[in-house]
Amino acid sequence: MILDRLENAARYEAMYPGFRVAFEYLRKHHEGGGLEPGRHEVDGVRVYASVGKDEGRGRDGARLEAHRKYIDIQYVVSGHEVIGWRHLGECMETGQGYDADRDIEFFSAPADVWVPVHPGLFAIFFPEDAHAPLAGHGHLHKIVMKVAV
Repeated sequence: MILDRLENAARYEAMYPGFRVAFEYLRKHHEGGGLEPGRHEVDGVRVYASVGKDEGRGRDGARLEAHRKYIDIQYVVSGHEVIGWRHLGECMETGQGYDADRDIEFFSAPADVWVPVHPGLFAIFFPEDAHAPLAGHGHLHKIVMKVAV
């Protein structure tokens, strides 16, 4: 997991294929204006944006999840986001298993760490990072960049 400000994103662009395109998109749309909730194509299946306007669920309502096909770059436009984290190797399955169509698996293990992610910050979650988004309270506007592994 990585947590930083969007103004520092250039430090991470060479880290993984697709990061440069994802961060360029975030810099262009960082205020979120004009982006409707839902999926927005950026670079075919390699990079896309998922815009969300949701209510926080609190820590008790947020479940750990992980992805195999995509890395998440979760950027907060507005609201008070909190995201839980736990290493994937320490997670227990919920019995539903991995959903390949949605590229998601949920876990019953609790988060080890809760990280506040304020507007203007992004958090990167790799496939080994189980994360529990939407653990804050109130209205939340986010752009989640999905970068193919």
